[in-house]
Amino acid sequence: MPALLLTNARLAGRPGRPVDLLLDGGRIAAVTPTGAPAPVPVSTLPEQVDVDGRTVVPGLWDAHTHLTQWAMVRQRLDVSAATSAAHAAALVRDRLDLAAPPTGGTPLVGYGFRWATWPDTPTAAVLDAAVRDAGMGDVPVVLLSGDLHSAWASTAGLRFLGIAEHPTGLLREEEWMPASPRIVTVDDAVADALVVDAARAAAARGVVGVVDFEVADNLTAWRRRVAGGWDGLRVRAGVWEQHLDAVLDAGLRHGDPLGDPQGSDLVTQGPLKVISDGSLNTLTAFCFDAYEGVVGPDAHGILNIATDQLAPLMARAHAAGLRCAIHAIGDRANALALDAFEASGARGSVEHAQLLRPDDVARFAALGITASVQPEHAMDDRDVTERLWPGRDGRAFPLAELRAAGVPLTLGSDAPVAPLDPWVAIASAVTRSRDGREPWHPEQRIDVRAALEASVDGRPLGLAVGGPADLAVLDVDPLALPDDDPVALADALRGTTVAGTLVAGRWTHHAL
Repeated sequence: MPALLLTNARLAGRPGRPVDLLLDGGRIAAVTPTGAPAPVPVSTLPEQVDVDGRTVVPGLWDAHTHLTQWAMVRQRLDVSAATSAAHAAALVRDRLDLAAPPTGGTPLVGYGFRWATWPDTPTAAVLDAAVRDAGMGDVPVVLLSGDLHSAWASTAGLRFLGIAEHPTGLLREEEWMPASPRIVTVDDAVADALVVDAARAAAARGVVGVVDFEVADNLTAWRRRVAGGWDGLRVRAGVWEQHLDAVLDAGLRHGDPLGDPQGSDLVTQGPLKVISDGSLNTLTAFCFDAYEGVVGPDAHGILNIATDQLAPLMARAHAAGLRCAIHAIGDRANALALDAFEASGARGSVEHAQLLRPDDVARFAALGITASVQPEHAMDDRDVTERLWPGRDGRAFPLAELRAAGVPLTLGSDAPVAPLDPWVAIASAVTRSRDGREPWHPEQRIDVRAALEASVDGRPLGLAVGGPADLAVLDVDPLALPDDDPVALADALRGTTVAGTLVAGRWTHHAL
């Protein structure tokens, strides 16, 4: 790969004299004042690109994605704005009115609905009426919830999923998961093309890498993509319990390339992923206190795996050199996940860490466990949190408290639950504001520097010589934005424009 010299660049938070960045062999070879000679020899005469005073930062990572699902969702009907079952059904009817209906029994698939605070109930009959009103006969409709833990289907949609009868048409957790492959899988060639397109879109937002927790055989899928010439983002491919044996049999440890060891290192082995509880919007996140207004055996949510099963599984992965990523949303699930980390000796992260007791914040720090958080979920869930977890909402998404305690933070999206766009996550972490609303629990905000540091995979914002040449070229320095108006700051961060993105010194997005 030829050397590249980025001239007239600025580093984040350093408005002084611009610098030149020499990239060679996929690494940052030198950072020198603009115009000064590079102190190291280069492999070839470098190409020069004047970035005209723009700010160069380490490339951004999304620490929690379901990449194929995100790639598919980008093609689907967005019903996330629906405020009721009737509203969602109207969006379905409008799509059927405006676009050619699916053919050959293929369902219309939508995504993003959040029903916990709706005034009416999502039922198959409601969707049936929308299809009928559009004059589309028996077109199947399946809508995926915003958190992917449930689905809502019409009567024909239920039949498509292989479900002959259902009392409501709203499939939650264990009802939905066995049926989900009918919706969340496509042919390999189609999936791979969609993922390439999604990776290009992510690069345009400054993304250089993702952790992929797709619920699939990721070892096989990513080895296929690497063999096919994958040259997009860096990917850490997570592994699920049902596929763990294959990873262990291959002798793969955390960070090992999934392709030819002498070839590309863009795709590497990621952590073991385990879902320990459900989600807030499906009332299945496992909590110490009952959900408001809910009684019965599941009033506290649902635990998907007991600690005496989780800890040995984590210990097995840890012994093989893998890290662990444990989904935990409710405060009791988080406490139990920390118990399992302590019992197993495993290293890694709790994914989501949405509701925490103060004592468990301290345990995160003491155990050195990363809180892998998705700040945009706080904006999605602020109203439902206040309704279902009243009196506890101050403990939800406690980013400032986690940072103050010294807990390592990484930001992500959980795409397709939220957009694969790190500037969206950064804006929510920094302002706790969206859509012009006042900040929600502003005491839990973190500053722009902290949010940016949590989005660059541990790289120093000052661009260390010898580090990977994974960079984003920004039109505006995010550390120089005015912070006196959180609503304006949220809009500015969300609107961050990226002029270029490089992975290993190679342009993956170039708009200079």
